[in-house]
Amino acid sequence: MNELEIAPLLRGLSFDGEKGAIVVFRETLGEAELVCAPEELAAKFAPGIRSVKVEGVGGFLLGEDYDDAVGGTDEAPRATGRAAVVRNKVCVVTGGAQGFGEGIVRELVANGALVFVADLNAEGARRLADELNEKTGRTVAFGVAANVSDEDSVKAMIDEIVRTAGGIDLFVSNAGVLKAGSVKEMSLRDFRFVTDVNYVGFFLCTKHVAPVMEKMNAPTGRYFTDIVSIASKSALEGSNKNGAYAGSKFGAVGLTQSFAKELTADHTKVNVVCPGNFFDGPLWSDPERGLFVQYLNAGKVPGAETVADVKAFYEAQVPMGRGCYPVDVTRAILYAVEQKYETGQAIPVTGGQVMLN
Repeated sequence: MNELEIAPLLRGLSFDGEKGAIVVFRETLGEAELVCAPEELAAKFAPGIRSVKVEGVGGFLLGEDYDDAVGGTDEAPRATGRAAVVRNKVCVVTGGAQGFGEGIVRELVANGALVFVADLNAEGARRLADELNEKTGRTVAFGVAANVSDEDSVKAMIDEIVRTAGGIDLFVSNAGVLKAGSVKEMSLRDFRFVTDVNYVGFFLCTKHVAPVMEKMNAPTGRYFTDIVSIASKSALEGSNKNGAYAGSKFGAVGLTQSFAKELTADHTKVNVVCPGNFFDGPLWSDPERGLFVQYLNAGKVPGAETVADVKAFYEAQVPMGRGCYPVDVTRAILYAVEQKYETGQAIPVTGGQVMLN
């Protein structure tokens, strides 16, 4: 056994009925409460042990949150009931440095989670994590590099997270790209780019996070974990001249249903959230390249003279009269985590613009 196997096992062995302890790996460790061989760990570990040295592997520090683990303290904020849905749980958000992803990261941190901000923009991810840690006064976030369309990068991301915190309770597969265009004109290169990130990326992330979750569940058979894909309303209804994007998101629903049926054996629930348009995000509102500007310049909205006119036109298509916000999406994620009897579902968060039937 190595640290990548032992850390999730320790999270499972320290399971308190809702989550396991944060487990931090150290290659070397001085004195420890428990010293044992790898094969003795399951038999000798007892709840409440805060430090473990595994012969031939290294040391492991345990705590309610990251700072308690590394500091040997007992100062982590605690909560019960609905306020504890993700408190002191390990969460990952891919594409977390900007847009919907950044908003989800901020909301999860506000709900007490330890969040790994995973992004191709590693500098932006670390900058966001540093900001949140400074603001909160505790270690609540880490930035980690990740290219979800590259398997080696995905594996390296998961390994880094396991060494840092011991395992993963909630994985939010949010990274996504959009390239619109007619099926008559779109290049195969652009089609594959969208598919590789939105569809293959979800597969690769699930492939590498699921075994970690399985190890966490193994000691008790009662440790629920969650994988949530962030798709789009375009996963529920086709999108004109946007087939690559819609197709990849429809595909994510199929993957979700299939993964859910398989991974329920490990108490891993898999769901997908389908948001409406995030009009305040950079995709729509960037003053130079955003869709509002593009649609205004292309005359796509009859009679529109300003960006505000274009925005009002699209907001009017939503029964609730506004675009989707990260808090709306995060509430759906929290629902999926809290609800233990829900897996394989596509949850629309569209303000009524697209409804299930």
